[in-house]
Amino acid sequence: MKYSRLALLYSEQRLMSDQKETDRLDIMHKLTEVSLGGKLNLAPIPANAQRILDIGTGTGIWAIETGDKYPKAEVLGNDISPIQPKWVPPNVRFEVDNVEEDWTYHQPFDYIHCRMMGNAIKDWPRLNRQCFEHTRPGGWVEFIDLDLTWTSPDGSLQESHASKRFNNEFIKASRETGIESCPGLYLEGWMKDAGFKDVKAEKFVWPVGTWPKDKHLKEVGAWNYLQIMEGLEAFTYALFTRHLGMSKAEVEVICAIIRKEIKNPAMHAMFHFHVAYGQKPDA
Repeated sequence: MKYSRLALLYSEQRLMSDQKETDRLDIMHKLTEVSLGGKLNLAPIPANAQRILDIGTGTGIWAIETGDKYPKAEVLGNDISPIQPKWVPPNVRFEVDNVEEDWTYHQPFDYIHCRMMGNAIKDWPRLNRQCFEHTRPGGWVEFIDLDLTWTSPDGSLQESHASKRFNNEFIKASRETGIESCPGLYLEGWMKDAGFKDVKAEKFVWPVGTWPKDKHLKEVGAWNYLQIMEGLEAFTYALFTRHLGMSKAEVEVICAIIRKEIKNPAMHAMFHFHVAYGQKPDA
């Protein structure tokens, strides 16, 4: 193997899938849930929903919790990587699938959920169109993703910081491979272009660390800090070695510097988390 982890690629820089990455995905689930005030979603899923689809289900934790919440609904989670548990609620099932291929579902869904698929999708407008086509009239679709551009409210994150340079290089290199690593910025527009009505969009702050004074943001920042520390190497190895020509040792040095900067409470870094949801018009 070229890397010590098993590379299961959605795209050129698909995050590597091993137990550490699996744990990080569950941390991301908790982080998202905390950000949304304990909610699994913001779209108004009908209480009588019959069919729910979770795109890029990852560890399957969202689908499992949603299956518990809606026991009369069939909840389907798909992912290119079969890392989901075998013991799940009776109304939940998983399948291996690539959502960028043509969808072959014969029955529409009442609700489609797509979360954190940045750096996995190359054609977002097409994904939105397929979601629209496979949602029943009156049904809802929800996208949740990030704008990965790191910034700070007080200028404490400088362009000279390794964290900011890495962030800029990551976004640039991703776009050069045809991947939009900041899809959160465009979710609302893509949904409207696909034909959804009553599209709502919300934006949330994700601090990097516990520096905020606000209690809620401090908790969000703690979970975000944890997932970044867990996934830093996974974020960087494939992209920086394959597309920037760096050695694994060089990437490890950069990661060590970034870790040191992130631990500094004087650096108030943050980025943004976006939610957009809309309804398919009645026939």
